[in-house]
Amino acid sequence: MASLSNKIRQYVNAEVDFTNDVLLQNDSDGRGDYIKEWNLDIAEPTQAQLDALDAQADFNVAITNLRAKRNKLLQETDYLALSDNTMSAEMTTYRQALRDITNGLTTVADVEAIVFPTKPA
Repeated sequence: MASLSNKIRQYVNAEVDFTNDVLLQNDSDGRGDYIKEWNLDIAEPTQAQLDALDAQADFNVAITNLRAKRNKLLQETDYLALSDNTMSAEMTTYRQALRDITNGLTTVADVEAIVFPTKPA
């Protein structure tokens, strides 16, 4: 679940000054953070809008983590792509599968269902 501040940043689609633009408060009553004061030119988001942003924010975190793992795996084989090496067809296929791994993903469940290809020997 995304933090309220991250959902607000996504709603505004810009960086937010949480000392002037939007003031958040938590009364320690178990209900969590809430918007105490909204000083932006756009309308304050409804709870339904924030809930919708929650799913998108969770997806953004998941896809960012997936890309980081993918990029690490690609980096581990980058040396094979140098001009003085001849890359095997299996390695070329592996690296292309890694590059394509994020294609078509739209939900956290899609991201969590990804199975990384096996690196050829």
